[in-house]
Amino acid sequence: MDTPDWYLIDDVDQLDSPALIFYQDRMTANIEKLKQSINDINRLRPHVKTHKTIEITRQLLEAGITKFKCATIAEAEMLAICKAPDVLLAYQPAGPKIDRFIQLIKTYPATTFSCLVDNEFSLKAIAGAAINAETEIDLFLDLNVGMNRTGIHPEKGALELYSAGVAEKGVKMLGLHAYDGHIHDADYAVREAKAGGVLASISKLIKQLVWKGIPEPVVIAGGTPTFPVYAKLEDIECSPGTFILWDKGYLDAFAEQDYLTAALVLTRVISLTDKTKITVDLGHKSVAAENVLKRRVFFLNAPSAEAVSQSEEHLVLELGPDHGFRIGDVLYGLPIHICPTVALYDHADIVASHKITGGWKIISRERKINI
Repeated sequence: MDTPDWYLIDDVDQLDSPALIFYQDRMTANIEKLKQSINDINRLRPHVKTHKTIEITRQLLEAGITKFKCATIAEAEMLAICKAPDVLLAYQPAGPKIDRFIQLIKTYPATTFSCLVDNEFSLKAIAGAAINAETEIDLFLDLNVGMNRTGIHPEKGALELYSAGVAEKGVKMLGLHAYDGHIHDADYAVREAKAGGVLASISKLIKQLVWKGIPEPVVIAGGTPTFPVYAKLEDIECSPGTFILWDKGYLDAFAEQDYLTAALVLTRVISLTDKTKITVDLGHKSVAAENVLKRRVFFLNAPSAEAVSQSEEHLVLELGPDHGFRIGDVLYGLPIHICPTVALYDHADIVASHKITGGWKIISRERKINI
């Protein structure tokens, strides 16, 4: 499947640029690989922030995956529209977001929702809102295992906060959530060792909870970089997300996870800048720009191209003399980071067997769908 010309589109002249392209055959292969990488499909809780689409969600459901993770109310609603059975909002709602979350629970009873909490103030606020709405909210305690973004330290207050949640009316404590996004070393052995430290701190907390007579919590841990570590275990839910589309960054960094890159950005030459440079219509509104300029996109059919400058609608590339590109020629770009790139587009064009087969709305790139 990974032939040198896998990305070429026979009817590419039908597409305006810049465009986001999803390759169906490769996504299907990635879903199957994910299923084969773990002993129990019920331990999979993929994150939908990468693709944000109803169509891919339905493909995952059809593959037998029933648990999902998301980061926004819109992503949670997208999952509920698909009748996903189990949805974790991996975010601690605050302010109006608590009421929106309760609206989700009431509007989509076929889906079981849960969210995160990492402090007593939020615990009380969520519980109070649930009681006022005559409902109960399922919670996971968010642990800070080294990323230092959100969460409570496993050994500094986590036991007390979880216990308080168990005693609090209006909420139900289900388990522990540990996102280790700071662990992204290219060397698998280093990642495995660092993840071992995370597991040790979680294990110690679980023993303390059980000793107090609290039911053993469900554990949701990791993202894509540490997925192979946690997948080898038997009692942890895993939350990879990028696997479905993959990108140049993960392709280079995590060789042991041989997923297929399944999303590209298509761009065209709009100007021959000088004898060695061209300008294409791929500005930083069209590909994730959080990395340094030279680490934003790699062109499959122009691998030597080097970014010189980028603005909102333009990208200037150095190609050297006699590059052969002409006005209107198509370049196929592999993003370094696909998740924020997808969020820049309102739809993706779908390609199978080198043919355009349709288009999908990136529905949960919006901050609000209905709720």
